Amino acid sequence: MARHNDTGHWGEDMAADYLTEHGYAIVARNWRIGKLELDIVAMKDDTLVIAEVKTRNNKEDDPLESIDNKKILNIVHAADAFVKQNELPHSVRFDLFAINGTPDDYTFEHVPDAFYPPLKTYN
Repeated sequence: MARHNDTGHWGEDMAADYLTEHGYAIVARNWRIGKLELDIVAMKDDTLVIAEVKTRNNKEDDPLESIDNKKILNIVHAADAFVKQNELPHSVRFDLFAINGTPDDYTFEHVPDAFYPPLKTYN
C-alpha cells in the first residue's frame, strides 16, 4: 500500500476513535457510491454526522486547504445518496478533521459543523 494511503487510514482511525470516545456511534466508514466517498458516517443523538478526514504528514501543509467547493459538493451529494438509500429521517451535520504529522508527532483538529450544503449546486 502506498505511503499516502497508510497516512490516510491512520488519520481516519484517529478521527473514528475520537468520535467513539465522545459518544458517537460509527455507522459507516469509507462508504462509496460511484466515484463519491464518505470517510466516516456517525450518529449522536438524532444527528447524522458526515465526517471528512484530511491527513498530511508534512507539517508545512494545511490539510483543510484541500476542502474546496468541488469537494464540498461531492461530500453533500454522497451524503444525500446515503440518507436516501438508508431512508434516514435525521438531521445531518458536516464535520471536518485535520490531522497533520506522524503518529509520534502530530496535530489534531476537529471542526464540527464545518460547512452547510450550498442552496444551489452547479455542474
